[in-house]
Amino acid sequence: MTKLFIGGLSENIQEMDLAIFVSLHGQIETIKVVRDRSTGKCKGYAFLEVNKLADANNIISNLNGETFKGNVVTVKICEEQPVAPKKFQPKGNPAIKSKRPRLQR
Repeated sequence: MTKLFIGGLSENIQEMDLAIFVSLHGQIETIKVVRDRSTGKCKGYAFLEVNKLADANNIISNLNGETFKGNVVTVKICEEQPVAPKKFQPKGNPAIKSKRPRLQR
């Protein structure tokens, strides 16, 4: 699965419009238009997933720099950052002593 980044989208873009625009050049598995939580408007970019690398390259070569709904779009392969595993830290550190002793009841 290859993930693509599409930037330069208008704020009123709909997923179906983007799907029609892109699907002419390759088969799309998923579309995620990134939206502002409070307004619901597009933040100007989206992510697509395609199964084949050949489809991804075809989409990039045909759509990068093209105009879509009045905006020039940027299409590129999304470079995902590896997720670092969280380090386990037990609750309370016995090496650190509290500043005041607790009262015994």
